[in-house]
Amino acid sequence: MSPVNYPNRLYNPSMAIDRFGRNIHYLRISLTDHCNLRCIYCMTEDQTFRPNPELMQDDEILLLTRLFASLGFDKIRLTGGEPTVRAHVVDLVRGIVSTEGVRSVSMTTNGVLLKKLAQPLADAGLHRVNVSIDTLDPEKFHRLTRWGKLQDVWDGILAAEKAGLTPIKLNAVVVKGYNEEDVVDLARLTVEHPWQIRFIEMMPFADVTDVQTEQIITAAQIQDRIESKLGRMEASNDGKLDGEARVFHLPGAQGDVGFISSVTHPFCSACTRARLTADGRLRLCLLREKEVDLLTPLRAGASLDELRQLLLDGVWQKPWGHGLAEGIIPLNRAMNEIGG
Repeated sequence: MSPVNYPNRLYNPSMAIDRFGRNIHYLRISLTDHCNLRCIYCMTEDQTFRPNPELMQDDEILLLTRLFASLGFDKIRLTGGEPTVRAHVVDLVRGIVSTEGVRSVSMTTNGVLLKKLAQPLADAGLHRVNVSIDTLDPEKFHRLTRWGKLQDVWDGILAAEKAGLTPIKLNAVVVKGYNEEDVVDLARLTVEHPWQIRFIEMMPFADVTDVQTEQIITAAQIQDRIESKLGRMEASNDGKLDGEARVFHLPGAQGDVGFISSVTHPFCSACTRARLTADGRLRLCLLREKEVDLLTPLRAGASLDELRQLLLDGVWQKPWGHGLAEGIIPLNRAMNEIGG
């Protein structure tokens, strides 16, 4: 589908509409750029993080959430870095969930702290979680994350399921030379569990582009590897995207297998999301560098009407899609600074 520029007369000041006519209503809020792991495809091992005063404070997050909700943003996903390392994260979730107009609040997490936090987060109103788990091999897991223990994540997944943060979705980034052989065991989880395991093509960012571009495994290659061992999969969800994933199920499986192929088969025409970085920038495309600073004007005393106009003008300029096919790689931020 080719982009079509809509005339300015269709600009709606009460809704976040971009110039291609897409209603942008899904906001991913990065609560922090800090993380308790150092995954090889995300950041360098000696990664440094922003000082806390440079990040959005609790009241600023809640104010901006209300602003976005007033413009029709009804779906919120909390990301990081690692969102569970954010101080007062349970209180923040409670505040975001109670925001008028917000109907869905979920979280993407590495799961390390979920054993302790799953029930409090559920009690605060969080609806569900996506948990990152790239392998079921403890040694490989430690190698991929540099610091992590697989058992902590597994305990977190079970705690999330017990707390009712369902449906459970598991995210796996596949990296050549590290875990491409592990996709079969991960997919097999869906046979016995009503979970969705989603395999994600590695995307190039900032400091680790050498790993991201040289060691990519495509979604098609992942699917072929799974089907060669576990049998042919059938399309789920009537063949429609589930968010950004193409979804299938194995014979007799309780859950589903999804493929997020942002590099080889982008889904830009259906994109309805924007991102709010931990330092208060509105980012309109994960794989484009253009951002709109909301935090600086907020701290300088800008009115809500002025912030609303900044937001609407930013969304109107949302790009049609990324430029990876033309060799355009975003270099101004690492993944942990954007929130995925």
